[in-house]
Amino acid sequence: MRRGDGAGWRTTAMLWKGEGVNGVLESPTGTGKTLCLLCATLAWRQHFKDSITARKIQERMHGAEMFPDRPTADWGSGEPGAQGSAYYSDIPKIIYASRTHSQLTQVISELKQTMYRPKVSVLGSREQLCIHPDVKKQENNHVKVHMCRSKVSTRSCHYYNNVEEKSTEKDLTTHILDIEDLVKNGTKHRACPYYLSRSLKQQADIIFMPYNYLLDQKSRKAHNIDLKGTVVIFDEAHNVERMCEESASFDLTPYDLASGIEALDLVINELTDNLEQKHISAQFNMEAPSSSLNVELEDLAKVKGALLQLENSIDAITLPANGNGVTKDGSYIFELFATAGITYETKTGLLELLDQIIQHVGGSSGVFTNTLGLQKLSDIIQIIYNIEVPEGSAAPTKNLQVSKSYKVHIHLDNSQKKKPRGDIWSNSRKQGGKVLSYWCFSPGYTMHDLVKQGVRSIILTSGTLCPLTSFTMEMQIPFPVTLENPHVIEKHQIWVGVVPQGPDGAQLSSAFDRRFSTDYLSSLGKTIGNIARVVPHGLLVFFPSYPVMDKSLEFWKENGLSSRIDDVKPMFVEPRGKGMFTEIIDAFYERIQAPKNSGASFFAVCRGKASEGLDFADCNGRGVIITGLPFPPRMDPRVILKMQFLDEMRRTQGAAEKYLSGQEWYRQQASRAVNQAIGRVIRHRQDYGAIFLCDHRFSKSDARAQLPSWVRPYTRIYDNFGHIIRDVSQFFRVAQKIMPPPVSKATQKDKGPCVSTSDSELASNSSFAASRIRENLKKAKMLDSHVPSLKRKREEGGRMETQSDFCEGYEENTDVVARRPAGLLDALDHSEKRLQGEQSSDEKITRLSTLSLQYDKRLSEENRGSKKKIKIVQNKALEGGSPNKKMSSASMFMLSVKQCLSQESYNLFTMALTEYKKSDDLKSLITKLCTFFCHEPGKHVLMRGFYQFIRPHHKKEFDSACKKFTGMGCGYKPEHSIPRVERERAQASSDSKVTFSESSSEHLNHGEGHLSSESLKANNYMLHLQ
Repeated sequence: MRRGDGAGWRTTAMLWKGEGVNGVLESPTGTGKTLCLLCATLAWRQHFKDSITARKIQERMHGAEMFPDRPTADWGSGEPGAQGSAYYSDIPKIIYASRTHSQLTQVISELKQTMYRPKVSVLGSREQLCIHPDVKKQENNHVKVHMCRSKVSTRSCHYYNNVEEKSTEKDLTTHILDIEDLVKNGTKHRACPYYLSRSLKQQADIIFMPYNYLLDQKSRKAHNIDLKGTVVIFDEAHNVERMCEESASFDLTPYDLASGIEALDLVINELTDNLEQKHISAQFNMEAPSSSLNVELEDLAKVKGALLQLENSIDAITLPANGNGVTKDGSYIFELFATAGITYETKTGLLELLDQIIQHVGGSSGVFTNTLGLQKLSDIIQIIYNIEVPEGSAAPTKNLQVSKSYKVHIHLDNSQKKKPRGDIWSNSRKQGGKVLSYWCFSPGYTMHDLVKQGVRSIILTSGTLCPLTSFTMEMQIPFPVTLENPHVIEKHQIWVGVVPQGPDGAQLSSAFDRRFSTDYLSSLGKTIGNIARVVPHGLLVFFPSYPVMDKSLEFWKENGLSSRIDDVKPMFVEPRGKGMFTEIIDAFYERIQAPKNSGASFFAVCRGKASEGLDFADCNGRGVIITGLPFPPRMDPRVILKMQFLDEMRRTQGAAEKYLSGQEWYRQQASRAVNQAIGRVIRHRQDYGAIFLCDHRFSKSDARAQLPSWVRPYTRIYDNFGHIIRDVSQFFRVAQKIMPPPVSKATQKDKGPCVSTSDSELASNSSFAASRIRENLKKAKMLDSHVPSLKRKREEGGRMETQSDFCEGYEENTDVVARRPAGLLDALDHSEKRLQGEQSSDEKITRLSTLSLQYDKRLSEENRGSKKKIKIVQNKALEGGSPNKKMSSASMFMLSVKQCLSQESYNLFTMALTEYKKSDDLKSLITKLCTFFCHEPGKHVLMRGFYQFIRPHHKKEFDSACKKFTGMGCGYKPEHSIPRVERERAQASSDSKVTFSESSSEHLNHGEGHLSSESLKANNYMLHLQ
């Protein structure tokens, strides 16, 4: 019997006990817990349905049997006892929640393999499901929401209008669909997948959703999720504690208040203009203009006054000189918001007013207006005043539960986020604004709210929940059913070693005082390099944090250590941004799949995208290296307050309640992150792998005690590094002989296929694998749209590769017929292909090594508001190279745009260029450019960089628009308005009144040489705009 079957029978037993019985089930990955949970709950639900059927038959047959050879009792309990329902509408729905949609896709894939065919619905956001082209092209999610709502309310979205008719289609109602299937079928039937999923939810037997949809009261309301009588399963529940706390918390920044005030100013000005127009129209008997906003000017002024008063109240709080901020009781939040006139009595009217304003501003066409501040204020009011006060009752001024579970923390705003233009009276424009934080430290606060909705049973399951006693205690709801499953593997399938020192004898310690020391970084690099030589196929390396990973990779590169690892196993690095992750992980899988190679290494961080929910089964992950303990930031105010909260709970509740102390919780956070990363390998009963704990602190018994129960018995501490290499080599030799070779899967969504180790199979599969690699390399070429090269040093004439060289590594080696570029994308590809060199497929894959490091560093600097933004410069010619290898500034600009926009948005951007070329409509162009580049300060430079493509007679107007929307102009001068033909004529004639030398062309554009004759020809060749 599979160990995961224990989860199945425990679940079934728990459900049969009746309503209000909850369970916590811990079972390692690979033990089949997902399949067992699905089958157990669906079987119980079917039995529940059969019981009702049997009862109805008995009533109609008056006790006689319909089928003598099959008594009704075999269908289910015919007595109205345990289940106690006589209506099919009372059959409980099952809600299956996990952390991400990618994890839900894996669960749905498991469901498809069972005999059960329930009616299924999977809920997602508009960002994932919307197929309307106008809404999809919006970069900002809030704009998408309000534009969608506007189109739905006016019935101007034909996809939404088709939902009612198409929701009965057989493809949609009888098949089990995940998110991708839903979008595909919605597109096929021209019906909105977002509203289709909501429609299918009404009749669904099982509903899949991310668990923040359940835990967040606002999301629950937005998706109209009815929990009464449902069985709720939280998979990957080790994150539920944190999600419970975060969904009930907020941080209100000066930027939020300032952007909210700015949006209100725009609406007030609009309403004032409308009133003036109505007055003029009345005087001249003309038709008055209409407004979609049915709000009085006085009400808008009150809302603005409330925001200003709230800002003043926060600003008036005195902070200590040491900069640590001030902490107050949770109930202080009611007192603070009351000063701004926001109370239980006024919240309903204020929320309705805010909703109208947000809907009006977000749904209106034209230049983008930031509604995030108003939306956040609306969310905050709902979080604070989430307790419904019975009509006629007095509103609570001090809530004991809030005082117990919450803290209010006020501290200086250290972020460098650029403030909006705002109001001249706004304190947020002052230096040293304050952030108001309202933090929940009790997951039970949210879980109690869930139980109040009438949930029948709650099941929490994961591979890393231990210790269960403290976990269930924090949830503050009873869990009478618990289960801790062992793993399904045997001794010869796992090797675990603590590596306290590297091959050079230096101690391995990622502690705060050692993690950036040169001897540690050098020893760690040598350790990984040696391990990479003995671990076959895929090797995973997990760091405590992104800064530690970045610093390590930079040091290894500077000192030649990365090239040693790269020569054995090409290095792939987890990106911080989610946009590039799929391409990079697919390229990693392809490298593993390629025949006759030594595998690849994937560098990631604990708690990152690769450490949770991703499947590195079989040869995709034969070894995992943990480089340190990922403790939370010790001096972070939220961490300090959480530890104090737990210490207080333990002191007041008594030791018998088994609450964790603050220090125990702190250690547990690190160990759970490590355990999740360890769980990426050994994904099923036929899998095997090695685990390397490369930190001397794992030698201590308390650190090893926090490891998973299935890992602890096999853990061995090594004093000699040579013995590690010897034992690991022996382990893999034995495992490869004993274990059956992994089954190759040609098409698999979440993991790449593994290659059999036999020569015959390699020969038969080599042709297929090569074609797959070529296909995926073509896809990997898209990475140059998002990631700049790290300018890695190569031994090719001793020169440094340029940014354009990156394109060489992913260009498919095919003959391209010479032709004139037909459009923008073709022109860009043409420019890239001219720089293409001859490289082998292995070298092309290897180019993905450490690609995201420089991009991520730049991205983090932009998020912090650093002045180091996207720098659009002309690519320097290679030393001794010919002029035709020099990229024009136009090509460089387009590459920079590709790096910052998604492929879909980039296509819309090029369409906007084409429309401008045809229509010469500058206002329309500016509106579209603002949607791409004006939302985030980091993209403002791209807005100004577009100046080079603007026609001369529009230069001045575009420069003014840039000043308005980005706060900086493009360096406009009157001579920029001179048409291109005249500029060229002037450049050719020395007697011309206006002369443009090479130096003056650079001066005109602040050093950007895009007005030189050569660049002008390139720009004209690409765009034909001027």
